Amino acid sequence: MTTDIALMLAILAISILLFITDWLRVDVVAILVLLALILTGLITPEEAFKGFSSPAVITVWAIFIVSGGLFYTGVANLLGDRLLKLAGTSARRLVGVLMTAVGLMSGVMNNVGATAVMMPATVSMARKAQISASKLLIPLAFGSLLGGMITLIGTPPNILVSDALRMAGFEPFGLLDFAPVGLTVLVLGVIYMLVFGMRLLPDRTPSELLASAAGPDADLVDLYRLGERLFRARIPAGSPLIGQHLAQSGLREDFDLSVIAMERWGGTRLVPDKDTILRRGDVLLIEGMSDNVVWAGQAGRLDVQPEVGVHDKELQSEVIGIAEVLLSPHSNQVGKTLTDIQFREKYHLTVLAILRDGRPQRTGLADLPLRFGDTLLVQGPRHNFRILGREADYVVLGDVESAPPLRTRKAPVAIGILVVMLVPVVAGWLPITAAALLAGILMVLTGCLTMDEAYQSIEWKAVFLVAGTLPLGIAMEKTGTADLLAALMVNAVGGLGPMALLAGFYILTNLLTQFMSNAASTVLIAPIAIESALRIGSEPYALLMAVAVGASAGFLTPVAHQSNVLVMGPGGYRFGDYFKVGLPLDVLTLITVLVVVPLVWPWS
Repeated sequence: MTTDIALMLAILAISILLFITDWLRVDVVAILVLLALILTGLITPEEAFKGFSSPAVITVWAIFIVSGGLFYTGVANLLGDRLLKLAGTSARRLVGVLMTAVGLMSGVMNNVGATAVMMPATVSMARKAQISASKLLIPLAFGSLLGGMITLIGTPPNILVSDALRMAGFEPFGLLDFAPVGLTVLVLGVIYMLVFGMRLLPDRTPSELLASAAGPDADLVDLYRLGERLFRARIPAGSPLIGQHLAQSGLREDFDLSVIAMERWGGTRLVPDKDTILRRGDVLLIEGMSDNVVWAGQAGRLDVQPEVGVHDKELQSEVIGIAEVLLSPHSNQVGKTLTDIQFREKYHLTVLAILRDGRPQRTGLADLPLRFGDTLLVQGPRHNFRILGREADYVVLGDVESAPPLRTRKAPVAIGILVVMLVPVVAGWLPITAAALLAGILMVLTGCLTMDEAYQSIEWKAVFLVAGTLPLGIAMEKTGTADLLAALMVNAVGGLGPMALLAGFYILTNLLTQFMSNAASTVLIAPIAIESALRIGSEPYALLMAVAVGASAGFLTPVAHQSNVLVMGPGGYRFGDYFKVGLPLDVLTLITVLVVVPLVWPWS
């Protein structure tokens, strides 16, 4: 083993460890890997920065813009809403329609975006049909992953293996070369979920089902355990609060208490205005820590009432509602606090709790950095939820009506641009990079989305991840590491025949992708697959197809794909739920690869 190979293996081991442990952001790890390759002299600076001008990287961000155009013009929402209405209230029919619809959408747009636009309608339909959302949201996420396998543009691993072929001197995959495997897996995946998978999906407790039957949002107080932090307190005679505006009361600043409702003269006013003048005898419904409420009582400001159960109906009216809100896949608010983004001041909505990793957070919300996958329980005027629904940063769930997209009249234009992108690629007139870039700029020029919205639609973390890790392939080839690892792989399973090698690469890639980015796992394994194919005297198409599908089949863990993270909070899922439902689907996908891939890409 040479020094260069030893250095390369060390960088690979450290990068895999960092990707899996998530100690650093994946895009930061990718840049550190790139710098390590330069500083160790394994590749030149010119080779290191080729990733940023790679056709694969350009295609990835251009497809994000095209997906953004479909989102901002309401094409995806319109398709999803109409299909869900056709599904009716049958859980089995809803699952079948959901997985088919999001799967087909994911074939032509970013699969995380497809999941995000379908989620509000899915949760709403679940509540109207009195079906637990946990029965629908994992099928929704898995359907988006299966659909991404259908076309070249469906998911970054497909684009990356095609680019790996090009760099190795082979003809790259075409737009529909993935369809035989992808469509087969999608159909079998839907059948599996309908026949067997639905039985493995978790369900809510009987008490939650009873609560949901009582009406929309009826179980949210219990789910977020808000009763532990909701108190009634009367303003007593002599209180310094009497005659003050609510904004000047100091309850939030001095005691970290939020007034979410007020009872006066037998009537209830939800989310009282900041200019409301407080009077003797007013009863305030307060959200905060019990110690702080007692402290306010001891200061003579409040007279805390005996504990009385609070129900959702007391937090809602025809005008005031509560709803769950997610950060969208392209949200700029990740890492920021509610104070940083001035959430309450901007939207006049109050965040009552945040569900994170299945546990409700009810304290210190204003200074808690937001994470992708957080579910915010928000209360406020219903029309403000419609305003919030227009923002690209948020996804509003449930029955609170979201505002229609601002540019629905541009929907036919967006569909036309999508056709303009796909037809030349299928016909062989344009490479996918040029077609995607053309479609992206047409989306902006025709007003389907603004340039700022185009930038926001791009998942920059994914772009830097791909650009930063692509030089790994160059370094592995240049140092002979790919050849060494290929020899080990061929020696280990090659004696059992090409089918064993095909299964081996699927399993290896699939195991990596459960704990790290599918783009990173693809970049790591693709060069080894190419060298392995050459060692057995075959073209690399079959093995690279197995790598792409294995990288996209992130069914076993919530961290395997952003679509899985997106549904975890609203579905109330635990880590093990993904493994229980996803393992049979993963095995089914492997069997499909072993049967279909050799028929389409025979060994030569």
